[in-house]
Amino acid sequence: MPTAETASQGSLIQGNKRCMKRNLVVLVLALFLSVQAYAETFSVSDIRVDGLQRVELGTVLRAFPVKVGERVDQYRLASASRELFATGLFNDIRLLRDGALLIVDVEERPALSRIEIKGNKVIETPALQDGLKSLGLTEGEVFQRATLERIRLELLRLYAAQGRYGAQVEAKIESLAENRVGLTIDIKEGDTATIRHINVVGNRAFADDDLTQLFELQLTGFWDWFSDADRYSREKLSGDLERLRSYYLDRGYINFRVESTQVSISPDRRDVYITINVAEGDRYRFGSFELVGDLILPAERLRSQVTVEPGAFFSRREMVRSADQITRELGGEGYLRANVNPAPQVDEETKTVDIRFFVNPERRVYVRRINFKGNTRTADKVLRREMRQMEAGWASTEKIETSKSRLERLGFFSAVNVETRPVADAEDQIDLEYSVQEQLSGNLSASIGFSQNSGMILAASVSQNNFLGTGNFVSFSINNSSTNTEYAFSYTNPYYTIDGVSRGFRLFFREQDFDEDDVSSFSIDTYGGAVNFGYPIDEYQRLRFELGLENQALTVGDTVPTEIFDFIATEGDEYNLGLLEFSWTDNHLNKGLLATAGYSQSLSLEVALPGSDLSYYKLRYRGQRYFPLTDNWLLSLKSNLGYGDSFGDTSELPFFKNFYAGGFSSVRGFKNNSLGPRSFTTGASGSTVPDSDPDPLGGNILLTGSVELIFPLPFVEDGSKLRSMFFFDAGSVFESSCLASNTTCVENVDPSRVSASVGVGLSWYTFIGPLSFSLAKPVREQASDETEMFQFALGRSF
Repeated sequence: MPTAETASQGSLIQGNKRCMKRNLVVLVLALFLSVQAYAETFSVSDIRVDGLQRVELGTVLRAFPVKVGERVDQYRLASASRELFATGLFNDIRLLRDGALLIVDVEERPALSRIEIKGNKVIETPALQDGLKSLGLTEGEVFQRATLERIRLELLRLYAAQGRYGAQVEAKIESLAENRVGLTIDIKEGDTATIRHINVVGNRAFADDDLTQLFELQLTGFWDWFSDADRYSREKLSGDLERLRSYYLDRGYINFRVESTQVSISPDRRDVYITINVAEGDRYRFGSFELVGDLILPAERLRSQVTVEPGAFFSRREMVRSADQITRELGGEGYLRANVNPAPQVDEETKTVDIRFFVNPERRVYVRRINFKGNTRTADKVLRREMRQMEAGWASTEKIETSKSRLERLGFFSAVNVETRPVADAEDQIDLEYSVQEQLSGNLSASIGFSQNSGMILAASVSQNNFLGTGNFVSFSINNSSTNTEYAFSYTNPYYTIDGVSRGFRLFFREQDFDEDDVSSFSIDTYGGAVNFGYPIDEYQRLRFELGLENQALTVGDTVPTEIFDFIATEGDEYNLGLLEFSWTDNHLNKGLLATAGYSQSLSLEVALPGSDLSYYKLRYRGQRYFPLTDNWLLSLKSNLGYGDSFGDTSELPFFKNFYAGGFSSVRGFKNNSLGPRSFTTGASGSTVPDSDPDPLGGNILLTGSVELIFPLPFVEDGSKLRSMFFFDAGSVFESSCLASNTTCVENVDPSRVSASVGVGLSWYTFIGPLSFSLAKPVREQASDETEMFQFALGRSF
């Protein structure tokens, strides 16, 4: 017998059935009416749009192809609905009819009001936002859920390209008021997969180690914390495969090919195994070569630019280099648009490759105008006078590049670029635009301090290589303390004449007073001036002559070094000197500041003119050279040599003209001027002062040198104003002859008395000039040397 509960359930079931029947009837009726609305052809008297929230009515009416007064049927309305839906603004569209009134009922897609990205560190948020924008996901725009999965896959692909195969991307949607949504993208970047094995298969001519050393991708090693070479990326692998092809093509294997590349990932997505299958093919040699086409220049002149040697193994690099040199030779004569295409012809029987260079010089090009951009402080004329390419002359590749190099060597600009721009309606004319980025071309140095012996010390110097944008050099310095007072001013106009003859002058006054010093008691007062002229020999070499007058006055106290005491006794204590200095410079550096390639050298001779109270000369050589090791690593060699002596009635080189070594710009790790010969102090009676410490005296022979390994700083993207290095410095000063009374002096150059240090240095070009530091440790020192591990300088670079 059914219970009350059973009866109730049965009644409920019957009620549900009746409800379902009613719903079905309503649905069928709605479908019928909808079909009727489509089936009947009618003329649209008006269009009403329902459901709009943010989308403007005009936007819908412009996208909806049906117009008022148009007769429509079900097919026309279906097509119009599809076109409106294609705008991507709506989730749903329904067309209803009320008599001749057409009702467009829409459900808008929500607007994306907020995008929040979390967990990303390797790829910065702005970069990810740009990527989302390119995929149609931007704040304020319509949100489409279908885009989410595509975005997630795109982000995973982006991280996979960096070798982060364990990356996870999760997108969360939060519904907000007014039909808006917020999107949160949570990223777990994971670790970069490291390379555990690189295997080259199929190579017979070259060993695996020789080939894998070519790759930017490397196995995990000791320096992984400093480099990302063991981090896999698809772009790096593509570059390595191209380097591998070039390596074989430059060694005669013209049929070399990479047959396949397999990249396997460990189950934990942390290790990568790379296998490269290659086919080397046979090795070929160069056969003959010929030049064909319009040889507008003498054939022998063009043939001299070809570096291809018949009988040598084929090298794509030499073939391309020959074509480039022919192009450059034509460009030097105004054929800037010349095309030289090498066409190799392979002889399979003899295994040789004949090269045919097709030469098409095109029309000679002339320079209409030269423009400058970016020189906000430097006057145009300063740049224009460095130009070797002239307006109205034919465009020369060599002259355009030489002009660029001259601007770089000025030291006024951190970057110089040149672009050629065609002139409208003139096929044979171009404009040149040199774009420069100005940098500080002056130095500011200032210091304040206190010394027990010298008291308060004030010092300042200002030098400007580009004074007020004129390109002229101006320098002023002042140094004031109880023992030293100095004022100096110098000025140089590098273009005193239009031909590049320079003229300059300098004035100085210096007082050095050591009366309060417990060991040495003497003072030197010096004043003088000089005028100089410089003459260019060519683009790199220059001669300079300086004529100067100088007065030296010495005052001796109770105690002085023995050499000074003897010199004054022989030569007197005041000297009028007429000085002539001759110098030659040869500068092939690619930049005026922080050069990265090339070399420079200079040789100078200073000699006292006849009629001077002292007769002496000083010869000095400076040289430096840069050797690029990789794109970012450099090797630098520097040398500084000097020799001085007296002649005529003067017995020895004046002690105040001696060379000194040690310090920031010499041998780092040692105090300034502290290396080399020293002398004990002599009293007024001529006897040695007991317990006196020997003082640095300098010498007439200077030998210093430096080896620097310049490397890029990690995590620093723009290294144009930074220079870091490991260095090895060595050198000292020596005496060619010693006084008999100085038992500590060793004559001539003695390698065993050379001091040396190793360390690390940094130069940084700040807004007030170069700021440099060094941390050095002496590895070879003499008993009398004074060391200084940390050194710092403002206004001086390495």
